[in-house]
Amino acid sequence: MRNAQRFNFTEGLDTFGVPDALPQLPLSLTYRGLSVEVLALLDTGASVNVLPYRVGIQLGATWEEQTTSVIVAGKLASVEARVLLISPRLVISTRCG
Repeated sequence: MRNAQRFNFTEGLDTFGVPDALPQLPLSLTYRGLSVEVLALLDTGASVNVLPYRVGIQLGATWEEQTTSVIVAGKLASVEARVLLISPRLVISTRCG
């Protein structure tokens, strides 16, 4: 694969306090001139990513202004989701050998 990269798994605790390891990228997200630094889950099989509501608020997004909805599957299938286009930028290279 051309230009392939490897990323480290970050160890932590899941929502229930159980240890896990996930591939995460430090990103700077920008929306309408506001930026927030976050750790994003690297999911190479996803066609969309879910942004936590609180991060949208930190970026100055207003839920009622987002008029395009999207249908999500899995655990979030019952939750209303809307589209918010943001600009991501990798903050620190997390490549490993």
